[in-house]
Amino acid sequence: MKTLLLRILLVCAGMAGAFVAPANATVEININRGNVQPLPIAITDFISADGIGAQISAVVEADLKRSGLFAPVNRAAFIEKIQNPDQAPRFPDWTALKAEALVVGRIAREPDGRLRAEFRLWDTFGGQQMTGQQFFTDPKNWRRVAHMIADAIYERITGEKGYFDTRIVFVSESGPKTDRKRQLAIMDQDGENMRPLTSSKDIVLTPRFSPNRQEITYMSFEGDQPRVYLLQLETGSREVVGNFPGMTFAPRFSPDGQRVIMSLQQDGNANIYTMDLRSRTTTRLTSTAAIDTSPSYSPDGNQIVFESDRGGRQQLYIMGADGSGQRRISFGDGSYSTPVWSPRGDLIAFTKQSGGKFSIGVMKTDGSGERILTTGFHNEGPTWAPNGRVLMFFRQNAGAGGPQLYSIDLTGYNEQLVKTPSFASDPAWSPLME
Repeated sequence: MKTLLLRILLVCAGMAGAFVAPANATVEININRGNVQPLPIAITDFISADGIGAQISAVVEADLKRSGLFAPVNRAAFIEKIQNPDQAPRFPDWTALKAEALVVGRIAREPDGRLRAEFRLWDTFGGQQMTGQQFFTDPKNWRRVAHMIADAIYERITGEKGYFDTRIVFVSESGPKTDRKRQLAIMDQDGENMRPLTSSKDIVLTPRFSPNRQEITYMSFEGDQPRVYLLQLETGSREVVGNFPGMTFAPRFSPDGQRVIMSLQQDGNANIYTMDLRSRTTTRLTSTAAIDTSPSYSPDGNQIVFESDRGGRQQLYIMGADGSGQRRISFGDGSYSTPVWSPRGDLIAFTKQSGGKFSIGVMKTDGSGERILTTGFHNEGPTWAPNGRVLMFFRQNAGAGGPQLYSIDLTGYNEQLVKTPSFASDPAWSPLME
């Protein structure tokens, strides 16, 4: 993954005292509560010789606001104009605005052309610096630096890892509904920096990231033959995952990235198989006259959740990684599909069809505690942010138009449209970049 580092360096000793959290710092958000009140935060334009400082701080502000946990203070109300981010601010000027936290920063260009980005996070009521960091990067990667700063602020205040320095791979759709073109595309989690990964001449479905972030697996109908492929993101090279006699679909990586689990259809039914990517040997995990599909590993790789209609309609089941102990976990009204295990290991997200509508929900891994987060005409395909606190899915509204991507947090209160240049479906969230 060295080539994915984009030559971004986190300097852990670059700002004196920046990494010591004072004992009396009181600014925090308890995200384990239900409806969290957003924290008022002031984010100033980072000082720079050109407009790059304001651009970076604007992305930081947008990331934090979109999380639903932060309420940025209107910049027009700012009293103090920050001249030197190395000096303590005039705290009464910020507490008067009810800003509980303050972010200041500076962007400079090094002699070798790199950007040096630095920021400080202040507790305005406690009058203490909470954290501060420095980054060096090629100027073309300035948006990624902004996401990294937002992650650092999010983690310091919530105690949880952020999710802003991540990417989304999805199916980009264009053209009329009767002749829709589909191709794989990738973008930053906020919808920026989108680029295509495949052409639009073949139907593509269900892209999924590898844990090592360098490749994805997906299904394609290239040559009218449905197959599972591996695509190297950096080189663009790809290969077929085995030559099976029937249709292969719903591929997903194991947590260690060494195997692909998928469904193989033969003689009208479908069963779940794994393939070792090193030896190319396959192992069959289910053997029923039903349709078993959409497998997803637990984070430790010991269990698998999948959907099956073996009981008459689609329901969720769990089994051991070797196929043992298969048991049903969903028992609510309606049909359940597209299960995916949370990176935290505590929840399973799913699509539920009931009463003519489609919902995105979560349940505990034993099937208890089911909660519906959002319901619509057609919602489908949840995918987890790497911190296990936010989901992305796609929605198709009734009538004309096409699918769009949305995100929603586990409270169900913060639903956000993720804007894309074209229609979009089948999102998959990457791990945090390194």
